[in-house]
Amino acid sequence: MLAEKNTLYVVATPIGNLGDMSQRAQEILGVVDIIAAEDTRHSGKLLQHYGIKTPCIAFHEHNERQVSESILNRMESGESVALISDAGTPLLSDPGFHLVREAHQRGLKVVPIPGASALLAALSVAGLPTDCFKFVGFLPAKSTHRQQQLSALRKETCTLVFYESPHRILECLTDMTSILGGERIATIARELTKTFETVKQDSLSALKEWVEADSNQQRGEFVVIVSGCQEPVAEEIDDEAIRILSLLVAELPVKQAAKLAAEITGEKKNRLYQYALEHLK
Repeated sequence: MLAEKNTLYVVATPIGNLGDMSQRAQEILGVVDIIAAEDTRHSGKLLQHYGIKTPCIAFHEHNERQVSESILNRMESGESVALISDAGTPLLSDPGFHLVREAHQRGLKVVPIPGASALLAALSVAGLPTDCFKFVGFLPAKSTHRQQQLSALRKETCTLVFYESPHRILECLTDMTSILGGERIATIARELTKTFETVKQDSLSALKEWVEADSNQQRGEFVVIVSGCQEPVAEEIDDEAIRILSLLVAELPVKQAAKLAAEITGEKKNRLYQYALEHLK
């Protein structure tokens, strides 16, 4: 097998179990000119396990922009490059966005080599709707900022997917319980594909208590999947009703305009009145 020239391969690596490394990924990593790795020491052990001797360069969040230029220049000169993260699929809460975007803008080929992903692995066993989900990634480390982001997500109807680290998992669950609601159903997927893998579904409040009571459940890497908001969403007011309301508000007091608009359109008077107060006065 030969790697294509002027090509960036985005390669997924195992998130724990080394048996999840695809044959194609192994072949590509063995034939490219260079591997851009998030942590060369960490990836070095993985590559050694598979007998891959391709040279590596460090490519992480602190040097991405500087190193991207060098990588792109090498690709333009005919070389092939593989991008890997410490675990799983690159760019999902890992560096690589700038490099991939710039490769596209320069007309260079970008090829995915799919494989392990903590995000997809967790969703597949969460027992929550997957037809619509929002990947949030890691929440802010500071409690105030974390709570602000959770508040902005409170009305989101799609399933929410978060990554979390062991030293913040309890604080994270505490804030989720407080802001999203303790009754919200969620699933914790911990140490996926590893020896102490745990997948548990319950209400947020029950999960918080469970993690708090067992220090072993506070170790490792976490994916937290939370069900979306189930509160009914009010239907939007018809465009024609808004047009009529706008014309009436221009000539009449709001209360009277809302009453007449409701009689003409069939919309509820209170909704029209509230809309007029918020948008037309």
